[in-house]
Amino acid sequence: MSQHKPNIILIITDQQRYDTVGALGYDHAITPNLDRLVREGVHFESCYITAPACVPSRASLFTGLYPHTNGVVCNLDGWRRSWVERLADSGYRCVNIGKMHTWPMDAPCGFHQRLIVENKERIRKFTGSEFIDEWDKALAAHRLERPLRMDYRKLPDYKERLGAFEWPLPEEMHSDNFTGDLATWWINKYAPTDEPLFLQIGFPGPHPPYDPTPTAIQQYAGRDIPVREIDPKDTANQPAALGSLRQRQVELEADAIAFSMAPSLIARKRQREYYLANVTMIDQKVGQIISALEAKGLLENSVIIFTSDHGDTLGDHGQSQKWTMYEQVVRVPLICWKSDKTQPGKAISSLVQHMDIGPTVLELAGIEAPSFMEAKSLGPLLDGRSEKGRDLVFAELGPDNVLEKVRFMTMVRSRDWKLVHFLGSEDGQLFDLKEDPHEEANLWNSPSHASRKNSLIQEILHWRLESQIASRNWVAEYR
Repeated sequence: MSQHKPNIILIITDQQRYDTVGALGYDHAITPNLDRLVREGVHFESCYITAPACVPSRASLFTGLYPHTNGVVCNLDGWRRSWVERLADSGYRCVNIGKMHTWPMDAPCGFHQRLIVENKERIRKFTGSEFIDEWDKALAAHRLERPLRMDYRKLPDYKERLGAFEWPLPEEMHSDNFTGDLATWWINKYAPTDEPLFLQIGFPGPHPPYDPTPTAIQQYAGRDIPVREIDPKDTANQPAALGSLRQRQVELEADAIAFSMAPSLIARKRQREYYLANVTMIDQKVGQIISALEAKGLLENSVIIFTSDHGDTLGDHGQSQKWTMYEQVVRVPLICWKSDKTQPGKAISSLVQHMDIGPTVLELAGIEAPSFMEAKSLGPLLDGRSEKGRDLVFAELGPDNVLEKVRFMTMVRSRDWKLVHFLGSEDGQLFDLKEDPHEEANLWNSPSHASRKNSLIQEILHWRLESQIASRNWVAEYR
């Protein structure tokens, strides 16, 4: 191989929480290939997304800007530009296989080629008609149709399943198996060996419906999977907007989840089992992708970054899916594997933002990040030049068709404290994470914690003002 710049493989799953990788301390998860990346690479123990929903989180990652800066604050907002353009301009061959969640869905976003696989269930229309992706075409070629919630509703126990279903079609046609196989096929047939490669692989899962294949489900038979029971005091002390969110989830059945205000522990355990089975399916495909890179001679000069766009409450706190600032949603796995394996198994506990992946990729490629980026390269942490991450991390979200009763929600988190502010509301959340790691005792209205609350609100104000100055020139690049 004549190139010197590293190949960069960025693998992003959808809605995968931190506690789903065995080597990160969660033995109930079957993830041998991700475990290998952890053992041989570097992992971040405190990586926080900038938005607890797919589209704004990804737009933030691929612009290096907070949602309030780039204007993508909910799942209904559009974006089409990214730092991938800089990679392409510098000589990288840039290819996306799978999910990106751009809008329009086929926006180039800097890639030379995109083989798109989007959500199993899609709300929005594309130029007046349903968007047809690579998976749709493959299903049609086999005279198959992707199962939708109206199909799952025919099951006699649909209401008790919480979105957990057995995949009903041939196993190779599951969207995650299909995406992984598509990536492996592309690497084998088309991956260049004479120019550096940036390959972004976006797996649709474990986003609901939680529909793993029967083979994957069998691997979890009899496995002890921890599920924390819901504390009634926790749900009673949540802000009114989050109570409305719970009710909305029941009424909407988002992503084929017939949610309940009081789901049974049995139903929640099955939901979690199927969710983890989907993660295991993805893990298998990650292993096959690594093998394909090795067979093509690309692995010896590669960096593999694995992460997810946000997590999933899976019924914790009485909530479903995302749209909240609980740790199960805002903390995600982030693993960086380098072919030189210089720091195998290194764990970095420093607070980092998920969008920091952007300038990190640019640094690995030898490209200077634009000065307006609010993201910071993780390079100094990865190679030991620094041990200092961020003092505070932030996340934010605006209203959409599910999160209807929120004007704007902002989280600030330090090492030991978390505050969630709701614009225009007297409600909020304040957690002492050292004393209350499960976030079940909301101290927002505690007189003895008023000073702490006010100081963290001031941090949000200071952050927004600094953001306005630091990012003032971004429009010239991305719009």
